[in-house]
Amino acid sequence: MGHWWVRNIIEPGKLPLLLALTAFVLTFVVTRVITRLIRAGKGPFRNVSAGGLHIHHVVPGVVLTVVGGFGAVASDRHGAGGALAAVVFGIGAGLVLDEFALILHLQDVYWTEEGRQSVEAVVLTAALVGLLLAGFVPFGVNDLTQEELADRGTVIANVAANFVLSLVALSKGKTRTAVFGAIVPLVALVGALRLARPDSFWARRFYGRRPRARARATLRAYRHDRRWTPRSRAVQDWIGGRPDPDPARLPGGRR
Repeated sequence: MGHWWVRNIIEPGKLPLLLALTAFVLTFVVTRVITRLIRAGKGPFRNVSAGGLHIHHVVPGVVLTVVGGFGAVASDRHGAGGALAAVVFGIGAGLVLDEFALILHLQDVYWTEEGRQSVEAVVLTAALVGLLLAGFVPFGVNDLTQEELADRGTVIANVAANFVLSLVALSKGKTRTAVFGAIVPLVALVGALRLARPDSFWARRFYGRRPRARARATLRAYRHDRRWTPRSRAVQDWIGGRPDPDPARLPGGRR
């Protein structure tokens, strides 16, 4: 374990990425704990307001992300400055993605069903960065030998093939599969070969005159959603808190 840690984290200079990921996850966890306490009316925490305007934590998150990003670009990757910039960037990114749904919908949906998208974005981001730390390279370049890497044509062809597979999976309505497939090519291949979701671009384009394929896609999506959606939502509720069942209470304040 120690040898893997040194080989994959310290030697390639991935320590800033590890620090950024750690800060990102811890910031999200701490933020969710605080917002849940505010929602329950417990503890010393309260919403931050200035002149009657509610200040969402995405605001300081954007500032910290900008500062950390430019700091990382300007600093030595292996020095203390780079490590500090990585931590600042991770904190900012955690605050921003915790309100990803707000940015996406341009309204306060923190405690609604749409607010689950923030939790999903954070989990997805953390998983992808974890794969990068583990040594995976986007579009399967890590699967090539040194001789193949020396051949630009081979590299370009490999990247293009995996990009197409990820794009096909995305067009089939398999967003998570497409994103993870960009890092792990086999995942994209599976997503590209399986039936599309019935509401996807692929289904509308290619299943219009194939009623059997459309029916199979609908049935598979129904079975998949019936089996996995409740479990997924239970995990999201455990991580981020259960959405408010009464959205009408949201305009006055989300927490």
